[in-house]
Amino acid sequence: MFDIDPSLLRVAIALGIGLLVGMERERSHAADGIPGAAGVRTFTLTALIGALSLLVGGEWSFIAFGLVMGALVVVGYRHTHAHDPGMTTEVAQIAVFVLGGLAMHRPQFAAGIGVAVAILLVARTRLHNWARHVLTGVEIRDGLLLLAAALIILPLTPSRTVDPWQVINPRQLWTLAVIVMAINGAGYVAMRTLGARVGLPLAGFFSGFVSSTAAIGAMGSRAVRQPELLAGAIAGAAIASVSSLLQLAVVIGLVDISLLRALAVPLLAGAAMAAIYAGLFTLRGARSSGGHDAPSGRPFDPKAAFIFVLVIGTALVISALLTRKLGNAGLILASAASGLGGMHATGISAASLSANQSVTIQIAALAVLTGLTANAVSKAFVAFALGGRRYGLELLPGIVLSVAASWAALAGQRLFG
Repeated sequence: MFDIDPSLLRVAIALGIGLLVGMERERSHAADGIPGAAGVRTFTLTALIGALSLLVGGEWSFIAFGLVMGALVVVGYRHTHAHDPGMTTEVAQIAVFVLGGLAMHRPQFAAGIGVAVAILLVARTRLHNWARHVLTGVEIRDGLLLLAAALIILPLTPSRTVDPWQVINPRQLWTLAVIVMAINGAGYVAMRTLGARVGLPLAGFFSGFVSSTAAIGAMGSRAVRQPELLAGAIAGAAIASVSSLLQLAVVIGLVDISLLRALAVPLLAGAAMAAIYAGLFTLRGARSSGGHDAPSGRPFDPKAAFIFVLVIGTALVISALLTRKLGNAGLILASAASGLGGMHATGISAASLSANQSVTIQIAALAVLTGLTANAVSKAFVAFALGGRRYGLELLPGIVLSVAASWAALAGQRLFG
């Protein structure tokens, strides 16, 4: 076996990055019929200089050669800007120089970024058409708002409880607001791509893995803004419970497989009933849409996200007050209280107690379904608060039937098992 110098492999990655981006720039200039200041050879040498300058001379050498490369790029742009006013090639050349240096320290990361740069350049026509003719000003504004909420406000939000009952955590609540806006945005993108008949149920299913309650709130706000999508929104809200129940089963199984065996049939029964209800409204939406299901309006309504957070925060405070007033009535009462905010926490706590043999499997199963029932109450509250009376009334039977199916299956196991 031959030992290959790691530096040689890193330089080879830098050369590959320059070669890849350079070939794209060469073909782009040829397709446009304009001469370019930099092609395959220039880009490859640029990446090589970035790698060798850092390898041989260190950081100061890399900075010095970077300044020289910047000057050469400016000179090249002055000779080509008359027939090619864009600066894509010049910026790409600077990026390749930096990636060449990066390859000497983090070669895998540099290679991935280099491929991403090449893909970005190849997709020029589609990206231009998307930005100029597909996206609207409202969509761009809402996208920036979502990014600001997730990347600027969320990290600055305190991650500690701020109330006397130790239940209101601003970062957790703001995370829910971001989730609601993201779910609405995902539903909007799915509708733009697949149409409302398929897009909303699909968005609801994947959103349920994050928060089925948030999905119900997001679909409700969508139904308020676009009443013609009511059936699709209900289908998306109902099917979110399917993915949420599947996730609950996985969570319980990871903590206590014996409890999962006891709850497998009840959870599957609840998921099956929710899936049937979602299927009925998917068919109803397909018939009522008549093939005209292009979305309109904005991707999400920030006000609906704030209302959702207010509803959840209120439910948490009420549950804390009830627990303080009534005292510790055991696992069942705690499950009912925590289920108002989310059923997965209830499942984890019950499974942990069962695994430690602090409670019996039968009591733990009752606790999980109690939390599931309390969570259904929270979902119904959110549905009426964000989706209005019609949305709430049409979704409510699906919520009730799903929970009832779980309880009936558990009772059947107790009677006949």
